[in-house]
Amino acid sequence: MTQPALPPPFLSFESPDAQLDTVGGKGVNLAHLARAGFPVPPGFLIPIAVYRKFVEIHRLDGTIRAALAGLDPQNPQALEAASQAIRAGFARCPLPAKLTDAIAAGYAWLGALPVAVRSSATAEDLPDLSFAGQQDTYLNIIGAAALSHAIIDCWSSLWTARAIGYRIRNQVDQTHISLAVIVQQMVPSQASGVLFTANPLTGNRTQTVIDATLGLGEALVSGQVEPDHYEVDANRRKIISKSLGSKTLVIQGSPEGGTIAKKGDASLQAALPDETILELAELGQRVTATYRAPQDIEWAWAGDELYLLQSRPVTSLYPVPDEIQAEPLRVMIAFSDVQGIVAPITPLGQDVMKTVAAGAAKSFGYSLTAETQQMFVIAGERIFIDFTSPLRNSVGQKITPFLLSKIDPMIEGALNSLLQDPRMQPQRSGVRLSTLGHLLKFALPTMQRIFSLWINPQKGREKEFQVMDGAVASVEARYAPKDDVWTDLEQQLALIAESRNMFPDVAIPYGVTGVAAGIAPLYGIIQNLAGQVARQTGRTDMDNLIMEISRGLPYNVTTEMDLALWHTAEKLRNDPESGALFNTSSAEELTDRFQARQLPEIAQAAISEFLHQYGMRGLGEIDLGNPRWREHPVHVMHLLQSHMKIDDPEQAPDAVFARGEQAAQAAAGQLEAAIRALPGGRIKTKQFRWAYSRHRALGGLREAPKFFAIRMMGILRLGLLRCGQVFVAAGLLEQPDDLFFLYVKELQEIASRKQITADHRSRIAARRAAREREARRRQLPHILLSDGTAYYGGVPTAGAAANVITGSPVSPGMVEGIVHVVLDPNSTQLAPGEILVCLATDPAWTPLFLSAGGLIMEVGGMMTHGSVVAREYGIPAVVGIEGATTRLTTGQRVRVDGSTGQVTILA
Repeated sequence: MTQPALPPPFLSFESPDAQLDTVGGKGVNLAHLARAGFPVPPGFLIPIAVYRKFVEIHRLDGTIRAALAGLDPQNPQALEAASQAIRAGFARCPLPAKLTDAIAAGYAWLGALPVAVRSSATAEDLPDLSFAGQQDTYLNIIGAAALSHAIIDCWSSLWTARAIGYRIRNQVDQTHISLAVIVQQMVPSQASGVLFTANPLTGNRTQTVIDATLGLGEALVSGQVEPDHYEVDANRRKIISKSLGSKTLVIQGSPEGGTIAKKGDASLQAALPDETILELAELGQRVTATYRAPQDIEWAWAGDELYLLQSRPVTSLYPVPDEIQAEPLRVMIAFSDVQGIVAPITPLGQDVMKTVAAGAAKSFGYSLTAETQQMFVIAGERIFIDFTSPLRNSVGQKITPFLLSKIDPMIEGALNSLLQDPRMQPQRSGVRLSTLGHLLKFALPTMQRIFSLWINPQKGREKEFQVMDGAVASVEARYAPKDDVWTDLEQQLALIAESRNMFPDVAIPYGVTGVAAGIAPLYGIIQNLAGQVARQTGRTDMDNLIMEISRGLPYNVTTEMDLALWHTAEKLRNDPESGALFNTSSAEELTDRFQARQLPEIAQAAISEFLHQYGMRGLGEIDLGNPRWREHPVHVMHLLQSHMKIDDPEQAPDAVFARGEQAAQAAAGQLEAAIRALPGGRIKTKQFRWAYSRHRALGGLREAPKFFAIRMMGILRLGLLRCGQVFVAAGLLEQPDDLFFLYVKELQEIASRKQITADHRSRIAARRAAREREARRRQLPHILLSDGTAYYGGVPTAGAAANVITGSPVSPGMVEGIVHVVLDPNSTQLAPGEILVCLATDPAWTPLFLSAGGLIMEVGGMMTHGSVVAREYGIPAVVGIEGATTRLTTGQRVRVDGSTGQVTILA
């Protein structure tokens, strides 16, 4: 007999009309697999237009809108009530007669055999959101009438409570979503399950993970059965782990339709033989190669044949750099651990940082470009630092984990574990002569400059600021805007190219040596002497004294900025008109008035003066594409309002800073007295006094190189924004900052052709959307391997009480206060004494420290920015607490012990 034709508007898997906007994510994936020749059970697709017509005919839009109005995604009862109201509306509505006839014909087209009915939403199985398990599946449907009912139920499952809540939390617009339906022949499965073509726990792309159970897979996906678990090394086609689950429940199709469940114990029976496990893993790798991304695949096994029931991207994995292969293994450290910028970085910002890395290499005698440098790689729109070379060296393996632990203690444990991996065995013992030559090319002149600074700290410090200020002034003069936008754009591109030399010529020889000259006496001499005291006397307070010595360091440009902001707030508070306005207006209103030059005269002048000096700073300022305070100073207005609430003279930032200096002197006195009592105490005391004086004179220079870099970036950003404004006025761009979403080569192409094309605008839009998606990622790995393995772990908390969270102590002291979780400092005021809890910080955050009673950070170590500033301000601080911004909530009362690293939740 000739098979009847598939009635319209249904689509076969082979139809070219089976696209995302017609059949949803799961439908288009199945069609793609079928067209690529993968073993997909026969079936057809009911497009979303049919769903929309059904909703329109029965006027269900009103029911849906009413149920969704004002829903709180954190309220399960409200979500369930909304779901029931919508689904009841669907259940009351019959299918049109014409559609019922089409369904009967479609059922006949599949041979009138039992079928499965699956959902496929327009917002489902997308590249960045999987929506797995949000809608319902109906199995072993027998007969056209039963199929019609199952299709309505499947449509209404678009509005399950879990689906509604998931979409709200992920900011998916629910007003335009629709559902297609997949109808497929049932597979009478001997076994079934799910397959991940990358390890979903570790991220390892070379491992395939399979969960398998007997019968249909419904028991597994609904969590009713303990499945077998297999892990396969996909590259070597080898089973590396196999554990058998109890499989106490087997779901099978019933002859009358639907499914039946049988209980038993199959813990001694493998769901799949080894050959089939390997065959399934190989099939999964082929699917991954087709999609060019790891996949989460549902499969079935019947009659010794494997079938694919659906495939979706594994969206939970952290991306791996495109240009890096899984093997040989490479180790990358998150740049966010170093600089505290957790947000994705714009394309132009990435290129600038790569140019900086190439410039840094010049200091070691290497000639690299942004394209040829290998230190910075991009993953998930963020920068990672490739540390593979030092970690493959026997000397580097000893030094690198220790040095990185000073930046982020979370890294050290993971690295020490990683170095046991056979793939990370040293490729060389000792240092190559050529490498030694490059190191000496950097080290010898650096040491000479450090000794010069130690001999005359004041002269060296003044020279450092003079050189960096002069470089900034020179660039401002040479790259002043011209009358022609294309000339100005070429100038900015020239400035980006020149930034390759600014670091080896200025920032490194002057700025970095100043940092080293200030830090080395503390950790090279003072820490050693304190350790001798601890061993000789058994005293346990030496670490605290070392941290106390760093309080109130002078000549720190970030501290000076924060105090300048405080003095600005004092001017406003002392002026009645300004004080009244700032006490009654929102930060947004104040920003608008400032930019319109409508603030009271004193306020307008004081804020203008502050922004003239520090307006190039901003949140995530290491990214050239991020806004600066001078562009929209709402963050500054928030900070000023917060500072104006400090009415206790003892809590005034300048008073706090002065007490920090006194505390440092007192700590130095205690430590000096203890050192004097050591054997050889007279000589050691002289060593201590010398080291203490040099640390106090030069330690504050730590922020100077970055401040220099940010001022240079400020000039470049301002020039590009001016170009962008001209292009917007000409209708060539939509927003002035669009240029930051292009790479340098693309800007060079625009400048040479003097043309911005539709393709450029399309790329900008796509990259903005990608950045917005990545910005929603809350968990970032500290270490990322080239095979995809990601290390997220924090400081262990074993043995701590239930109300105690343990991190890394970085600034001594103890304080109790109310938690204020801050994700965006631009829109936050901190009440005096509150405990600031955040992911990480950069200089744009530090004005909040003036009000904070304590600091808790997820990312950081002893030498990261927030830790250093907290010590200087005398704020107790604990860092390296994984998930701190979710484990602690605004309003909780906690005790922060910056000496032990413990955070105790009091209420």
